[in-house]
Amino acid sequence: QVQLVESGGGLVQAGGSLRLSCAGTGRSFSNSAMGWFRQAPGKEREFVATINWRGVNRNYADSVKGRFTISRDNAKNTVYLQMNSLKPEDTAVYYCAARRALVVSSYTSDYAYWGQGTQVTVSS
Repeated sequence: QVQLVESGGGLVQAGGSLRLSCAGTGRSFSNSAMGWFRQAPGKEREFVATINWRGVNRNYADSVKGRFTISRDNAKNTVYLQMNSLKPEDTAVYYCAARRALVVSSYTSDYAYWGQGTQVTVSS
């Protein structure tokens, strides 16, 4: 069992940066691939980034590649999403999720545990 709590969201101007954190509880955190997803109003939840259990393999959505960086610190049971060069279209609720597997995935259905989400708003 893994419980996840996101933090770090807020309001930022276009071009600015934010770092999201996701703190996990449970002994299986370090054996879980992790992901970040987002959901804008009226849209489906979409994949943003994923990282494997060791932090070696990472994948990104094309829309954030080169601007966002996912990382993890297993000693702290925490995964991060550094977001730079933010755009108004990045505005959404951002969710952290954990798999019951070691390898990365971009599919929401592959994730067993979800946080409550944190709001990111980018003004133009």
